[in-house]
Amino acid sequence: MGLSLKTYHNAFLLISLFILIISSLLDHAHARIIKVGTCDYSQGSWVVDASYPLYDSSKCPFISEGFDCVDNGRPNKDYLKYKWSPTGCAAPKFDGQDLVKRVKGKKIMFVGDSVSQNQWQSFSCLIHAAIPNAKYAINYGEKMSSVNFTDPEYDISSIFNQKPFFVELEEKPERVLKIDTISTSDVWKEVDILVFNSWHWWHHTGRLQHWDKIQEGAQTYKDIDDRMEAFKKGLTTWSTWVDKNIDPKKTQVFYQGISPAHLNGDEWGFPKTTCADHTTPITGSKFPGAPEPGVPVLKELLSKMSTPVTLLDVTTMSQLRIDAHPSKYANKAGTAHDCGHWCVAGVTDTWNTLLYASLTPAAK
Repeated sequence: MGLSLKTYHNAFLLISLFILIISSLLDHAHARIIKVGTCDYSQGSWVVDASYPLYDSSKCPFISEGFDCVDNGRPNKDYLKYKWSPTGCAAPKFDGQDLVKRVKGKKIMFVGDSVSQNQWQSFSCLIHAAIPNAKYAINYGEKMSSVNFTDPEYDISSIFNQKPFFVELEEKPERVLKIDTISTSDVWKEVDILVFNSWHWWHHTGRLQHWDKIQEGAQTYKDIDDRMEAFKKGLTTWSTWVDKNIDPKKTQVFYQGISPAHLNGDEWGFPKTTCADHTTPITGSKFPGAPEPGVPVLKELLSKMSTPVTLLDVTTMSQLRIDAHPSKYANKAGTAHDCGHWCVAGVTDTWNTLLYASLTPAAK
């Protein structure tokens, strides 16, 4: 006996409902990593705001020479006056006093390469600007540095852990990147807020390459030609570690996103220029160059994680800021050529406003 039309109809409704539920769950998981609240802050444009910058860099004692563009003599300071304006919603309003309340008694660690150091110094400056009279202690180490605001009413530790690949890099007798191994990360379990970043070092080649061999299990390679595949392998090792070791009830986890470099103006429609030749951002909300290849790799991997990770999706906003790198003002001699890092104050402050908006609010 055949099935009735009503039975087919009910089956169709059940299948449709199942698909709707699964789609909703997938959308929710994806939204968790690319949005703050209900607003996607990753798309927008830069607008002039006379109230910027958020602090006076000359009064922040934590800025390295390589990021201190004003002190190094940069004459054009218009780059300091731009505020990020998201498309279709208001930008998160930054409140330094509220940031201090949200991180009171906590340890915040930025893990990654020198672009993480960039964001760490910006974050420390934002805290200092909110509580300029607070006592602090600075500790600089080869792999671990910190700014500790030691007054009992604050007790804030802002930490930078230099770990550009997340995975282990043995440097003697030769440089071996153990792409499937994380063994020196117990310190990550001890903090309240983790902000990870790994990207730039993965696609360095030639004299800038940081490994001589790559080890994966019992196999050793001279190199992995497809750097996106290498990046994915390393990031998979990291995501597995986070899912196994981080308690989301104790620790909030963020990923800084992919920060671009601006070395070749041919890539964005200004032939024969670099970041050093620009003093204003690209207008509008679209970067005319190619997309950053690491972004889809990163987003796909984060969407598969069981641990909640908030992606600070800074790529587009940073791609538009061809004007905001240190360039030759990465040192006082004016002999540098840095189109990969960012002036502090500057773009990294906006990254940290997104971080601020994503942090758990202070208890009333």
